[in-house]
Amino acid sequence: MGILSHPSPNCGGRRGGVRPSLIVLHYTAMPTAEAALARLCDPVCEVSAHYLIAEDGRVFALVDEGARAWHAGAGAWGAVTDVNSHSIGIELANPGDAPFAAPLMAALEPLLAGIMARHAIPPPGVIAHSDCAPGRKSDPGPRFDWCRLARAGLSVWPEPMAADETPDMAAFLARLRAFGYSADAPPDVLLSAFRLRFAPGAAGALTPEDMALAAALARTWPVDRTPPRA
Repeated sequence: MGILSHPSPNCGGRRGGVRPSLIVLHYTAMPTAEAALARLCDPVCEVSAHYLIAEDGRVFALVDEGARAWHAGAGAWGAVTDVNSHSIGIELANPGDAPFAAPLMAALEPLLAGIMARHAIPPPGVIAHSDCAPGRKSDPGPRFDWCRLARAGLSVWPEPMAADETPDMAAFLARLRAFGYSADAPPDVLLSAFRLRFAPGAAGALTPEDMALAAALARTWPVDRTPPRA
């Protein structure tokens, strides 16, 4: 896979000598990849990512993997509260309300596989921006194909047992925390963030189906709660 170098000045050192333990996926929410590239490399905008994948599958390397890109902002995942220092950020050229282009998805898979191998990041460590910033962010959104990544061993997808458990918000939230959701957000916001990724289109009060999905997630290999250091 060819990667095009397009350095962004919007980066710095990873704080505390940590190594990446997460990969955060985003959508650009911009008309074109070129527009996103310009913004991610504009020092006035103070935003960046390690990689940008265009609709046609071109992959741009913007920030070295050893550096801290400015892509996640405020948020948390597991024990991590400085997500930028602990993660690799990948921007996907997509307006936010459309399917992700086939060449883009085909380029994402080997890019993810390489990053995960280099940094020993397990599949649960590949997360959505909306996972670590619930309520504040919604990317990569309900049109992103998480099942495809899970089938390739590049993320996780819950396989619930029978959905016959009485809804219990406290138990539901405990299961989300066991998986990694740790941002300080109201229960309804966390439920929405969970559904955005694992049950797109679901709405209303907590359901037995939500309970079963969350239980399946809690059984997956959780993200290491001790952030690795260099």
